[in-house]
Amino acid sequence: MNLLSHIVAGIVGFFLAEWLIEGVTIDPSQIIIYAGVVLGILNFFVRPVLRLLTFPFHIITLGLSSFLLNIIIIWFVQAIFLEIRIDVFLPLLYTTIIIWLLEFALQSFAENKT
Repeated sequence: MNLLSHIVAGIVGFFLAEWLIEGVTIDPSQIIIYAGVVLGILNFFVRPVLRLLTFPFHIITLGLSSFLLNIIIIWFVQAIFLEIRIDVFLPLLYTTIIIWLLEFALQSFAENKT
């Protein structure tokens, strides 16, 4: 999956999370674009390195550590942007699921297109 699709998934994911999930507030709305770009860059460059470093833990947990890495990356983006407020763990989990589903759909679409 290329960098642009990660960025699009981040922007659309944050937009949908703010729209659908109670407990996720992003003010002003322009921050969604910046946060999506930062999330896309982190997912494209940093997540593969973190997966490599946590590979033994990934094997032990049968892949659940990959989802935990996604939660940590989204929490980190939320910590960088003070305008994004995710109240408790459950909205963070739902936001992670939305962004993960969007990345999965974009990756499946890209693979079927080629």
